[in-house]
Amino acid sequence: MSEHDERHQWSARAWDERYAEKGAIWSGRVNPRLVEQAGDLEPGTALDVGCGEGGDALWLAARGWRVTGIDVSQVALDRAAARAAEEGLEVDLRQVDLLDEPVPGGPYDLVSVFFLHVPRPVFDALYAALAATVAPGGSLLVVGHHPDDEHTGVRRPHGEDLLFGPDRVTALLDDTEWELRTAEAPTRSQDLDGRPVTVTDTVVHAVRR
Repeated sequence: MSEHDERHQWSARAWDERYAEKGAIWSGRVNPRLVEQAGDLEPGTALDVGCGEGGDALWLAARGWRVTGIDVSQVALDRAAARAAEEGLEVDLRQVDLLDEPVPGGPYDLVSVFFLHVPRPVFDALYAALAATVAPGGSLLVVGHHPDDEHTGVRRPHGEDLLFGPDRVTALLDDTEWELRTAEAPTRSQDLDGRPVTVTDTVVHAVRR
């Protein structure tokens, strides 16, 4: 794959095309990992990175969080905005390409980063920039697809280098600045062509001291 083709995978055009293929590509429900890790947090300001069609952002907003949701796809953001209007919720939705643009705003009491899989050469800098926007006492919550999933057939064939374990995230967090609450790789069942498959999530929850 050429560098141009590889970069296109993460472009606004590519994601707009993917979202446009269906009326919705996600369930619209909050991710259970967000409920597990953030359900007991005191509401404040939140940044939902890669918010897609808005399931997590709207769940947070309904619980009193002041949410900024960012995504590379305007199609996804338009769907999230429509849902927010229907449900009477206020969410600040912004089209941002984090491979070319800085993380907007901050500091935030919660930075939620779910399934943001980027090329290895930019991973460290991008995740460090996201962590830098967390306020003192605030939470960084990262959930991703674990490398074990490369062998399940569930993930699109994008290579183990894009999938990551908890250690790739925790290596960026200085122990003197962060308290690690969770760094795990829990499993769950997911349907694949009508049969259950065990998949593994990377889950990291750290609180800035």
